[in-house]
Amino acid sequence: MLSPARITQFLVEFIFVLLGLLMVWMGLRVHSLSIRHEVVWLVLSVALLGAGFLAFGKPSTAGTHGQKWVRGTSLMLLGAILLAISRVPFLWVGRLLVAAGLVLLLRGIAGIYLILRPR
Repeated sequence: MLSPARITQFLVEFIFVLLGLLMVWMGLRVHSLSIRHEVVWLVLSVALLGAGFLAFGKPSTAGTHGQKWVRGTSLMLLGAILLAISRVPFLWVGRLLVAAGLVLLLRGIAGIYLILRPR
């Protein structure tokens, strides 16, 4: 039986899987993304990069070292991809959104695996 804390972690990772699927779908269907040149997009990209760096600095408890690496790496990759979206030609935006969605999808799957594995 999973503890309430691990159930909550599982649900958070499942939300990342759903968010990744949504971003993949958007990347395949998007025809215009006008917000990518605004300051908000840049702030979000830099904030995700910063959160990724901070995730590596936090101490990890026993059994959560892998979760820390998955969390930090995925946030840094997502921030870098979103930063690239603001600078590339429009033809690349859909592909980069798919890549960002795959990062979130893989993060959710890896997180679920790390939570559900026997300790």
